[in-house]
Amino acid sequence: MSSFIEIGKEVLRKEAEAIIQVMNGLGDSFDRAIDIIHGCTGRVVLSGMGKSGLICKKIASTLSSTGTPALFLHPADSLHGDLGMLQKGDVLIAVSNSGETEEIIKILPWVKRMGIPTIVITSKEGSTVAAHGDVVLNFRVDEACPYNMVPTSSTTATLALGDALAIALMEKNIFKIEDFASLHPGGTLGRKLLLKVEDLMHTGEAMPKVYTTAGMKHVILEITSKRLGVTGVYDGEENLIGVITDGDLRRAIEKHDKLLLTKEAADVMTGRPKMIKKDALAAYALKVMEEFSITSLFVTAREGDAQPVGIIHIHDLLKAKIV
Repeated sequence: MSSFIEIGKEVLRKEAEAIIQVMNGLGDSFDRAIDIIHGCTGRVVLSGMGKSGLICKKIASTLSSTGTPALFLHPADSLHGDLGMLQKGDVLIAVSNSGETEEIIKILPWVKRMGIPTIVITSKEGSTVAAHGDVVLNFRVDEACPYNMVPTSSTTATLALGDALAIALMEKNIFKIEDFASLHPGGTLGRKLLLKVEDLMHTGEAMPKVYTTAGMKHVILEITSKRLGVTGVYDGEENLIGVITDGDLRRAIEKHDKLLLTKEAADVMTGRPKMIKKDALAAYALKVMEEFSITSLFVTAREGDAQPVGIIHIHDLLKAKIV
């Protein structure tokens, strides 16, 4: 008998294969569905019973958060007054794995009379629900349960197909990160999308700064007093041309030993420091730091500027809970 781990792996394998099967089966109907939703002047309304309904709620949430207004309509409740949620200009996405969901079938004639375009997601292309669809996204997968009955692979595949619709619509709508940020103002995600480098950077006297001719004693004092583990090195025209970090100091001690204090900043600095624009997202600053294994970035007002207006440290990102 298989261990539980082996059973779990087998389920995940079958569900992964189901998604690949759906991917390989995408055709012109997917493009037509995108065109219908993109042309929608109202909302995208999703409807499904049972587990399909739960999947519909998630798809509606993903669509809404990526710039396509969407909501869930319970098909049973719709027969008792909630059909009023549907209006001309809306698009209906009806999800029915069997294609014979009674509650869905009962509302489709009314939807047709309203002139509301209908997209059907089903595993039965010749089913009653599919017959009412302007576009049918059809796929047939084997469930991951041993009896091929419990909705597992089919719900996973439907969920993934909903994600595919949402992301394709993001591209078609030219939905930018700034648009996403405006819809997610709260929590960690909101902070990552709304906080900019200029909101967290150190400016003015808090910026560590020495000139190329500064002695190493002055350099060490500047790094210590500003408590950022780094100082910028400037030329006579106030351009940042290098940095000296705690790590640079340790390496310089190994290299120069007792002669270190006879050196100038230009002898020890690392040239061509990484910089970032002040209007960049703080989350992007973290990405740059991780990519180059550094803990701070000098900040400029514009791309290509050599005279920083601030500095941001990874500790600033930690305090802001960007990490």
